[in-house]
Amino acid sequence: MDHSEELKNVTEKTSKSRANKRKWREIEALKERHSLRKELMDIDYCFDCELEELEL
Repeated sequence: MDHSEELKNVTEKTSKSRANKRKWREIEALKERHSLRKELMDIDYCFDCELEELEL
């Protein structure tokens, strides 16, 4: 295997790892928004807002 091919494989693995981490961060942020919305609705049953409106 050529050195350039080895470097290409390493960069592909790194970018996949970063993409997976970014996806998990996005998933965690959505979970946080859902839990925040649920808490706010428990406090005020008339509360209604979209997830995009909530800031963490």
